[in-house]
Amino acid sequence: MKAEEPRSEAAWRRAEQLIERLEALLPPPQARTTDWRALAYRWRRHGRGGILEPIEQPHRLALGDLLGIDHQKTVLARNTLQFVQGLPCNNALLWGSRGTGKSSLVKALLNEYADRGLRVVEVDGHDLCDLPSIVGPLAGRDERFILFTDDLSFAADDPSYRALKAMLDGSVAVAPPNVVIYATSNRRHLMPEFMQENLEARNLGGEIHHGETVEEKISLSERFGVWLAFHPFNQDTYLAIVRHWLSHLDAQQAFDESAREAALRWALQRGSRSGRVARQFAADWVGQRRL
Repeated sequence: MKAEEPRSEAAWRRAEQLIERLEALLPPPQARTTDWRALAYRWRRHGRGGILEPIEQPHRLALGDLLGIDHQKTVLARNTLQFVQGLPCNNALLWGSRGTGKSSLVKALLNEYADRGLRVVEVDGHDLCDLPSIVGPLAGRDERFILFTDDLSFAADDPSYRALKAMLDGSVAVAPPNVVIYATSNRRHLMPEFMQENLEARNLGGEIHHGETVEEKISLSERFGVWLAFHPFNQDTYLAIVRHWLSHLDAQQAFDESAREAALRWALQRGSRSGRVARQFAADWVGQRRL
């Protein structure tokens, strides 16, 4: 019996590998057609293709819920308004500290301009190789689609890097006029940066020229026409966001000294003063007092 067990396991592994190869040969699923009545979609891979899956309950954030990022809101809202009106606009990269409203801003813009035909298609970073397949069904439709990739970063040999770079600028085939790309990242240039790469820099006539490695990394982020930085909030901004969410969740909830001290302790425990942390504190504070 013991001698047969390894043989059996090997047979199962071969069977699984065969099934995976057969699935890869299957055409994209056609059983479900896209429900174009939805406001937001998520790209789901299946075998060699995928489907645009409707998001039944998109996050209903409003622009007024986002505090401390007035400049970023103004710039991206203007760019998005140009997009929905069919005017020239740019792809956008939102980079910076975690929890400072990068992805929330995109969600709020969907709610702001949904009645003007704006839609969002969420694409995971590792699925960016499918960009031609994703964009194909969108071309020619009346709606305006934001291809949204959250928390984007690449390894040095990631094939999705090339796909996104080509779609943004550099390929003969460009995105249709009703598609724009918005991406968020904690990294300014979307890829890890190492100290040794700075050794490649050269001094030519008093000017610093980056080495090939750094230039390659910068070349992707430069393809985004709108480049917005999000920085950590100071204490006053953090407390203002706490006050806003306390009122939003419970209009009768006072922002008194006890709430202020508890909010500061909450941020200290998490090592961050961000909009996300402020929202989490408000939910906990209001929830406890309603028990």
